[in-house]
Amino acid sequence: MKLIAVCLFAACCYSLASAIITNGPDTTYQRKKLEEVLRQLYDVKEIMQHNEKMLSTPPENIEDCCCLSALQCFKANMEVHFNTTERNQKKLLKSLKSHLTVSKAPSTCQTCDSHPQVTVQVFLNRLESLIQRVSASKFKSTGDVPG
Repeated sequence: MKLIAVCLFAACCYSLASAIITNGPDTTYQRKKLEEVLRQLYDVKEIMQHNEKMLSTPPENIEDCCCLSALQCFKANMEVHFNTTERNQKKLLKSLKSHLTVSKAPSTCQTCDSHPQVTVQVFLNRLESLIQRVSASKFKSTGDVPG
């Protein structure tokens, strides 16, 4: 009888540890990564506030299924039009290239070049809005919204 109880206890401990390893740290890492990206974005916004460049930018009301496509558009524009040797901009671009954000976008989404051209300030505000939207939808089920 003791052997069965010990085996059941061991199975419960294993299952709990497995759940913590699969859900806990990964979710915490993702939340911290999104918070880091937002901090880096604020730094870049401050530096770029007087920049007059015009960039193709996805609209604010992008469909959920096209969020990844929009993010890829933001990354592509940053690689071409931003000074990626400048420390803050380089860090932001590197964070946006994280494995957390890399995946295949649906082909029904607009191409980056088809989006209207807007100022750098609007571009960065829309990027911020997209990151906040993704963050809110990712963590709303657990009530663990970063901020």
